[in-house]
Amino acid sequence: MPVRLGLAPYLVGVMVIAMLFATGCSRKPAQVAVNAPEVLVTTVTPQDVPRVLERVATLDGFINANINAQVQGYIVSRDYQEGSVVKKGDLLFQIDPRPFEAALAQAKGTLAKDKANQVKADADEKRAMDLFNKKVISDQERDTATAAAQAGRANIEADEAAVKQAELNLGYTKIIAPIDGVAGFTNNQVGDLVGPITGPLTTVSQIDPIKAIVTAGEGPFTDFVSRHPDATERNAYIKSLDFDLILGNGELYPHKGKFYALDRSLDPKTGSIRYEVTFPNPGNILRPGQFGKVRFVADMKKGAMVIPQEAVNELQGNFQVAVVDQNNKVSIRPVKMGERIGAMWEITEGLKPGDKVVVQGLQKAREGSTVTAKDWTPPADALVSKA
Repeated sequence: MPVRLGLAPYLVGVMVIAMLFATGCSRKPAQVAVNAPEVLVTTVTPQDVPRVLERVATLDGFINANINAQVQGYIVSRDYQEGSVVKKGDLLFQIDPRPFEAALAQAKGTLAKDKANQVKADADEKRAMDLFNKKVISDQERDTATAAAQAGRANIEADEAAVKQAELNLGYTKIIAPIDGVAGFTNNQVGDLVGPITGPLTTVSQIDPIKAIVTAGEGPFTDFVSRHPDATERNAYIKSLDFDLILGNGELYPHKGKFYALDRSLDPKTGSIRYEVTFPNPGNILRPGQFGKVRFVADMKKGAMVIPQEAVNELQGNFQVAVVDQNNKVSIRPVKMGERIGAMWEITEGLKPGDKVVVQGLQKAREGSTVTAKDWTPPADALVSKA
């Protein structure tokens, strides 16, 4: 019996140590399980979010002047380098001038002859008036002389007009650039017969500045007008915007653009409206026909709680997100959505500042499961809206 009594305190101590050891071991898995799946999370934080819009654009010349022949004739020379920069007044093409020189000489000859005849007609009219006043000739003879003089003067006016037209036609044989710009490839070669109905010989485009043509849907356009109902404020707003141009290779064009014009109506086929933005183009780096994207900050949304769109799970019109608590436990929470801002989505109900929402790894985040949470890094253009 004394031996058994002596063991009692020892056994009690062993049991207490074992219980403490077991308790300590049971707390470790509550932190992070060794095999807990990894997810990327973002912390919900109210912020002033720039609402950045991005739309596809097509570049075009600020002015595109089609160069047409205004008289019919054969091209005898092309006097510009295709694809080169030309100045207003530079000679582009020469049409054979000889037929027009002959026509001008003929018109001048006709004018000179009629002027000579007019001298006699004027003298006859004066003589007839003197004789009529002396009652030597009849009214009919006087009227005949007067009519002949008036007809002669009318012929001279017609001849002078013919001379001016012949001079214009001769001038049209020299086809010149109407603007400064880049001249395109020619559509006709030396020896071709061209005229007013044969189509453009080439096109000269003014490309500094250059236009970016953008289309916006009826919905965004209506939203824009509702945000800026006053016409004066609306015009001031769009003139204050700075536009970025993202080129086809993804590079940002170094010069900012400015709003130029809004089309008068929407296209009934597509339901979209066109507007134009101009960009400086020193060195003619940009060319008509290029595609790019126009980006600008439309406005700021104050105190918005936004999360990536990929963090939202939509099911039959209901929206859910997975939230990770401080013990790395997952809870599925219903939320209400607001406006889409680029790749982000505004949350109006269901989340509070500081909540950690799963962005990537949603398939691993089940209700009540334990996960390993790591911070998610947003892409650079997360707030760019392509709507």
